[in-house]
Amino acid sequence: MAPRSIFANLVRGENGAFSTIYGPFKLQSALQPIFRPTTGAGLEIEAFEGLVRVSRDGEPVSPGDFFPLVPPSDMADTDSILRTIHILNTGRLGRSRARIFVKFHPGLFRTPHEMRQEVERIKLAGHEAGIGPDRIVCEISEKSGATDDIVVAFAGHMRAIGFRIAIDDYGAGDSDLARLKRIAPDYVKFDASWVRDFLDNSAGYALLRVIVRQMLDDGIEPIFEGLEEVWQVDLCEELGVPLMQGYALARPEIAPTTFNESFPESRPDLGATPLPRMETSPAAGDPAVPPLASHIRPALAKPARAFGRRRSTHE
Repeated sequence: MAPRSIFANLVRGENGAFSTIYGPFKLQSALQPIFRPTTGAGLEIEAFEGLVRVSRDGEPVSPGDFFPLVPPSDMADTDSILRTIHILNTGRLGRSRARIFVKFHPGLFRTPHEMRQEVERIKLAGHEAGIGPDRIVCEISEKSGATDDIVVAFAGHMRAIGFRIAIDDYGAGDSDLARLKRIAPDYVKFDASWVRDFLDNSAGYALLRVIVRQMLDDGIEPIFEGLEEVWQVDLCEELGVPLMQGYALARPEIAPTTFNESFPESRPDLGATPLPRMETSPAAGDPAVPPLASHIRPALAKPARAFGRRRSTHE
């Protein structure tokens, strides 16, 4: 991709959603909500995570198969255009408070000029979308391979401009709280498989409680992602986890999404819209399950302390 203009490779569909083309591949933007529990048995969309969906001749291609086909010379621009479509598609939802998490690989920026150029692209995309820098979260993976010094410098630079910072895949590598204090992110997304393993036993649960409390004391908001079962959501709430994401709450949707209908933005004076009651809890991963979190809390009686598969009095 030639870095001519931030909008040079954008495609706007008849439905208004933005996508882009790379050779024979179509790259679309999928958004998945990140929820904050509220009083009154409600869930409020705090943010969306931007995810890429790849297809070729109408057939899906996994990102894991696509990205190795992108030569290193094109990787930074491909990465940039994906952030752009995620920001633009989030802006089309017209929500006044929801943030957008977009992935960054700090090692792709080889010079300060390239960093400044990317910052201007993001600011322009945000301006077009009606999303200020404070609502754009730069998400850096623990698996990115960037050194601590690069990550700290990148985070400091982006924060000074007004963007927010998230560390992804926490727990997947040599993560520790001292390193997080040096980076000083606004959010930490816990590695999904790590969380599931720790939620499934009492010792892991106790450790998660300590880590969550320490992060909150340090001004960092933990995000538990990859939640696929209602009992996991229930345990997260007992832990005081402020932000949650996963199929048990809502699936990613390719833009344009239905999230404004499923989870309308609440009025600040009224709080989050209460979720409708649902008497059954469909299995996560069932294609027939609608992208709603309506089967959570209101339909479940509070079970006794147990780990692993938790049963309510409705079962």
